[in-house]
Amino acid sequence: MVMTKDVAETLALKALAWLVTNDELLPVFLGSTGASVGDLKTQAATSDFQVSVLEFLTMDDAWVMAFCDSVSQAYEAPMEAAQVLAGQSRRHWT
Repeated sequence: MVMTKDVAETLALKALAWLVTNDELLPVFLGSTGASVGDLKTQAATSDFQVSVLEFLTMDDAWVMAFCDSVSQAYEAPMEAAQVLAGQSRRHWT
């Protein structure tokens, strides 16, 4: 599947939904990003917030695998989606 902006946004929203249902991981996300529960609702549609969700998810291979397995996506999809949503402003250094 080609990672378009629409596909990336959809994947990010699926990642957010997965994260919200994870009682152990959600507080870690909120604590590490400084986001509030209210931000989950008000910022979910913004690219910056979607990128933060995907970047958080990709911090741990086990999280990536659990999420991707739950939505039948390739393990590299969250990183690809984060790169598409971040655009040229956050080019990887390698």
